[in-house]
Amino acid sequence: MVCERINSIKQTLPEGVRLVAVSKYHPASMIQEAYDGGQRIFGESHVQELVQKYEALPKDIEWHFIGHLQTNKVKYIAPFVSLIHAVDSEHLLKEIDKQAKRQGRTISVLLEVHIAQEETKYGWLPDELLAFMESGIWQQYENVSIEGLMCMATNTDDEGIIANEFERARELFETIKGLSYMVNAQWRERSWGMSHDYLIAVRHGSTMVRIGSSIFGERVYA
Repeated sequence: MVCERINSIKQTLPEGVRLVAVSKYHPASMIQEAYDGGQRIFGESHVQELVQKYEALPKDIEWHFIGHLQTNKVKYIAPFVSLIHAVDSEHLLKEIDKQAKRQGRTISVLLEVHIAQEETKYGWLPDELLAFMESGIWQQYENVSIEGLMCMATNTDDEGIIANEFERARELFETIKGLSYMVNAQWRERSWGMSHDYLIAVRHGSTMVRIGSSIFGERVYA
């Protein structure tokens, strides 16, 4: 059933858009089922749960951390995480760089931009993020690879609002891509779109959709 849902979703995705199967709160057995069907990218948002699953499951899984990450927990996932989606401050970026250096590796990250109407969501305001990228300060962090943007749209049934927010994120992505500093950067990823709005997201430039409930069903909270 899990594999059928994954295949059904993948058939709706344009070429070049990757599926992150959001497996948080779901057992390792369900991830293994998806893995056996060919899925390799999984997203988690709790550090302890991610570490436990990393230890229990095949080592060629590409683990993405998609939730709000506390600086004091970066060290636990730094040895193996493939991509951190929601870097919402320079403070966090600095810590990821520090822990990546300790592990002798470079960690790929996305910068989270706050475009939603809800104040509860995390992320840089667009003007703040653009100013940070224009400053070039980020270049001093040699053990992180900043590869694009991540965002969440407002939780609403109004598809016009959602589309407008994703389009604003795409425009910001393109503006940053045009900066002189970005000539040699790996600036390519746009992580937006979840189970309820991913089809809108791909129409507005998403290269990576984060889908959980449409694959694994409702979450099982511990």
